[in-house]
Amino acid sequence: MDSHRPLPPERDTLTRFLFEHAEVRGEVVRLDATWRAVLECHAYPEPIRNLLGEMMAAASLLAATLKFEGALIMQMQGSGPVTLAVVECSSEFHLRATAKWRDDLAPGDIATLLGQGKFVITIDPKSSNQIYQGIVALEGTTVAEVLEHYMLQSEQLETRLWLAADGEQACGFLLQRLPENVSEDADAWNRALNLGNTLTSEELLKLPAREILHRLFHEEDLRLFDPRPVSFRCTCSRERVANMLRLLGLNEVHSILEEQGKIEVDCEFCNRHYHFDAVDAEQLFAAEVLTQPGSTRH
Repeated sequence: MDSHRPLPPERDTLTRFLFEHAEVRGEVVRLDATWRAVLECHAYPEPIRNLLGEMMAAASLLAATLKFEGALIMQMQGSGPVTLAVVECSSEFHLRATAKWRDDLAPGDIATLLGQGKFVITIDPKSSNQIYQGIVALEGTTVAEVLEHYMLQSEQLETRLWLAADGEQACGFLLQRLPENVSEDADAWNRALNLGNTLTSEELLKLPAREILHRLFHEEDLRLFDPRPVSFRCTCSRERVANMLRLLGLNEVHSILEEQGKIEVDCEFCNRHYHFDAVDAEQLFAAEVLTQPGSTRH
């Protein structure tokens, strides 16, 4: 085996690492089939495609820095041609994404695409009804700059990101300065940033994580963790849509059926189609009707 032959990319994985004896941690993520599954659901124009790809890489990187069970939801909302971009990443690293935009769309930075707006991160834990949400203004020309601003303002953590996406993969690299002041290497953070700034978008998209880390930090004492698998998965289901219709109430559902003859719902993430007719609607509320006072079961 040729030891100089480039390693194959570790597809759909997230790799974490630490600087030993220093207050620096980091991650590298590569989304291949995960990213293409999102693109198969919607025909996104190139500017939105790249925006969503970078957001997906960023969401997985951020989720890996948290200790939680549930979902992290990242949103950019604006007044520009792109009105909404949403990425959701679960604690199991299942990802999905969607966007809304107007027809007058041209390539540009965050300000061009979204205009004035806000950046929102929501953490929805499985085991609690208490949802955490952080909101900041959209400040920065790139997804990386917007998220770096958020992390500094909301979490008081120095964070740097390098993100890239095309039609085949979406990749990201994160460096974060840990808050503990126990470093034996006071210059490690500045040194890590200087080395990280030499990473190009082409290298990020093409090189496997271990090769990136070796190129950047071969003179550093790194602790490398096993890669975590990342995948596309949408949480929509017929049962969830049915629950949504129950929340609307029997009268509202009957009103929609009288007007349209059927109820059709498309998932904005995976584009899956759900159809409910009058019989389906009656079955949704059958149990509720039977438990009402005075109802008689035959």
